[in-house]
Amino acid sequence: MLLQPHNSPTLHSVVVELAAADAGDIPPTLSRALHALVLKWLALGNSEAASIVHASQNSPLSISGLLGNRRPSGTQIGDYFYFRIGILDGSLIEPLLRGFEQSETQTLILADFPFVLRNMYAIPGTHRLAGAADYGLLSHPPQVLTDIELHFLSPTSFKQNQGVQTFPLPELVFNSLHRRWNAFAPPQYQLAPMEWNALVSAYDLKTHALKLEGGAEIGTQGWVRYRFHEVEAAKMATILANFAFFSGVGRKTSMGMGQTQLAMTSALRQTSKPKKRNSENQHQSTI
Repeated sequence: MLLQPHNSPTLHSVVVELAAADAGDIPPTLSRALHALVLKWLALGNSEAASIVHASQNSPLSISGLLGNRRPSGTQIGDYFYFRIGILDGSLIEPLLRGFEQSETQTLILADFPFVLRNMYAIPGTHRLAGAADYGLLSHPPQVLTDIELHFLSPTSFKQNQGVQTFPLPELVFNSLHRRWNAFAPPQYQLAPMEWNALVSAYDLKTHALKLEGGAEIGTQGWVRYRFHEVEAAKMATILANFAFFSGVGRKTSMGMGQTQLAMTSALRQTSKPKKRNSENQHQSTI
């Protein structure tokens, strides 16, 4: 449910820059700490909105892991880090910014490691990962893609038959996006049910273990190309593939998993994929 359904049917991608305030070893994951930090900023800006988000079964936030300069020899003072917040409910952007402004001069302690805030980028064009969109505009893509290539940038997995599936099958990926879209899009932009009769035409995937506070979560990273033969399915899939940048895909998207991006150009594909392709899934576990 939108917090203010008649206010702002927008989506946002906000980038937060941090700098290390000490030298040492940063924990391999700060997912729970980053989630708590975002909720703290929301609470400072609007305590009621933060309570609704905290209690929600379907979070309007996707939060990346901590990205940046991890030295093999340990972090040094001033090393640069950042993380990204995807916002599916436009009414949350103002309280988030207010909370950030109230905290920007304070030292942050994330899993016992100190950081200082450097900047927040919320305006499109100020950072390569900062952006905004509108449900109405996304609902009318200028081009319908019959071949859709998605890049899974952090470990991604899905609930399936009371278990966890790590392979991003078309129905799992697009049903996940479909549910999140309909949970937060205004009523006039709701999408009808769809059977995803798509094929996986190519992929290059590896499995990785993301160490969360409750234990390791296995997920897939890499790219997959989906092919759609039906026009209506291709149109809806195009809408949802663009939405994926803001929403994430699959499980635990507010804890760093499921970060996803649509590959738009051949240049992007050439720089983001290995030269040799094959159809065999490669497995690599890292914690």
